[in-house]
Amino acid sequence: TISEKAQQPENETLEGKVLGKLSATTIGPGWTKVNCPCCVSERVEPLLLVKLGEKVRPETKRWLIRLIGAPQKDGGAALLAHPGEDASGDIIVVSAPRCTLLRATEELGLCKPYRNRDMEAFSYNDRDNFKDSGTVFLTLAERQYIVKYELDGLRAQRDVRIPGLSDDYTLQNRDNIWQKLGSAGVTKDTFPLHNPEQLKDLSEAWYSGNQLAQPLDSVNGYFGSSVAFYFSFLDFYTWSLLPPAVLGLSITYFSGRCGTNVEDDSGPAVSGHMIQAVFSMLWSTVVMELWKRRSSSLSYRWGTLHLAERFAEPRPGFHGDLGVNPVTGRVEPLFPEWQRDLRMALVSVPVVGLFLGLVVLGMLCFYWGEAQVQHLHKDWDSLLSQTLLYMPSVLHISYTNMLATVYKKVAQSLTEYENHREESAFQKHLTAKVLVFTFFNYFAVLFHIAFFKQDVPLLRKRLGSLLIVTQLVNQVTEVVIPFLVDRFISAPHRTESEDDPQEDKFRNQSTLPAFPGLFAEYIELLVQFGYLSLFSCVYPLTAVLLLINNLTEIRADAYKICKLFRKPFSPPVANMGVWQIAFEVLSFVSVVSNCWLLLLSPRLQQLCQEGGMNSTDILLLAVLVEHVLILVKVILAVLIPDEPDWIRKKREHIEYTSMQALKQQVNPAAF
Repeated sequence: TISEKAQQPENETLEGKVLGKLSATTIGPGWTKVNCPCCVSERVEPLLLVKLGEKVRPETKRWLIRLIGAPQKDGGAALLAHPGEDASGDIIVVSAPRCTLLRATEELGLCKPYRNRDMEAFSYNDRDNFKDSGTVFLTLAERQYIVKYELDGLRAQRDVRIPGLSDDYTLQNRDNIWQKLGSAGVTKDTFPLHNPEQLKDLSEAWYSGNQLAQPLDSVNGYFGSSVAFYFSFLDFYTWSLLPPAVLGLSITYFSGRCGTNVEDDSGPAVSGHMIQAVFSMLWSTVVMELWKRRSSSLSYRWGTLHLAERFAEPRPGFHGDLGVNPVTGRVEPLFPEWQRDLRMALVSVPVVGLFLGLVVLGMLCFYWGEAQVQHLHKDWDSLLSQTLLYMPSVLHISYTNMLATVYKKVAQSLTEYENHREESAFQKHLTAKVLVFTFFNYFAVLFHIAFFKQDVPLLRKRLGSLLIVTQLVNQVTEVVIPFLVDRFISAPHRTESEDDPQEDKFRNQSTLPAFPGLFAEYIELLVQFGYLSLFSCVYPLTAVLLLINNLTEIRADAYKICKLFRKPFSPPVANMGVWQIAFEVLSFVSVVSNCWLLLLSPRLQQLCQEGGMNSTDILLLAVLVEHVLILVKVILAVLIPDEPDWIRKKREHIEYTSMQALKQQVNPAAF
């Protein structure tokens, strides 16, 4: 089988003795041969599946397999490739020898346990001093990402024609080979393969039992740090909802006991408003500062505290004039930073602003249409007019969904046009664009009700309905519908037995839909955080509803990623990236929002007027309170360090040892 094919060094095989080097005609039905004795293994672990186009010729497939297995000094990826059932099939299974994995580990800047049990930046030359470097050293997610990293880094060393393709797809010097193969239709898809045994164990420990704690280390090992950070934050954020949930229940309970009637609505008293508002503002700051400390601890434990992406190969899609990188000394495409900044300032920012204006325009048209049909209903009061009352909402939802679909494609094109070198920079700018648009989409109506209509009872009702309806819709669309589709439509076509060829089992994984990423999940948490920090003072039960939702969300998301999608690639990350900034920005916006909402309270205005204050004095008092609260938030952020002291010392030690290792490589005679 694919996973049990024994490997021998190339120079010890018959083909190696006769030909002296690997060629496409000597690959045969098994794995390509390894190039060094230390990488010999009795078993080869299938890591990736490359799905080829339907019209790919056998000579093209043989050329691609040879390219994947060729040494890096010859322009290859130094990986292991298996042609599947035959040379003319439409799949290639890819694995990696030990040396390739370890060299890439150093390039990525991953940290691993040293012989003294501390985490150190991995060094290939010092690999024997790292704990377990010869056995289980890298997680499954890391091994699979490294294979993708090597494939994405393939670049043509000279102009070369791809066998079986027309001259239109000739590779130019330094062209990204994997990207060119995708545009030519040679490769249709590349995805990591599930390990059924590990997945079963993870599922039982994660969502199948009654345990509350998540196996985050196992999640990191199987799905990678980017997925593990999301679930870690979801877990941390969910339990941090307990204090505001208890406070919200208490305010609601005592308001009911006292028979409070605020602003002709059954909301809490003005004192409850103030307590909830101040607590929400301080709570959001403390939670995010504590999460930073938690995040730094996790990045140290998972070996991502010292990533070195800026020194890696450029991402696929990055283009520019060939030149020598002044940092690494490698020949690669170069693109001026000032030109990228100019593109963002003159193209990206105006286009994003245009779409935000379209969001506001749609909201204004919605309110205008709503007023028109309500006026029409008062005049006619018929079944037709009652039906027309729902038309503005339906049209507005359709408009925003259509606009969001178009905007995502535009944001992708804009970010491609900006031409970012690193994949993390590309994802950060793409996420920021979509994030701004999504924020306007979700909160524009609520801000309009709060700050322009100044209708607190309507804001309370709209927020309550949004919380309930949005959570129900998310659960149905994210879990129930994919589960039903998988159970009754996709699963019957993926039935397999132990006697099935392993190639068929791999093909069954390709029938699953690709994992859409964590953007929607982060957006959901960000919107929750916004509802709670911005508007919870008018609806104290916000945290209660969110807590109930998130307790089920953890298991639902875990089930979804394990069962309903293909295994995703997960690049190593040290934190949540741009999402961390988004949550912190919302935390500061909450100060303005809550102070304004308190200012709108008629009872508070009445109390101030009874104290001899006019409208101007009340506004100045609100601004003063706002600045004081912002100052308190800043003081809290400074007093709570972003990382524990022991993590700071570990990080500085890693940086020091990395610098010493670099000096030793540059001038070994001095050591």
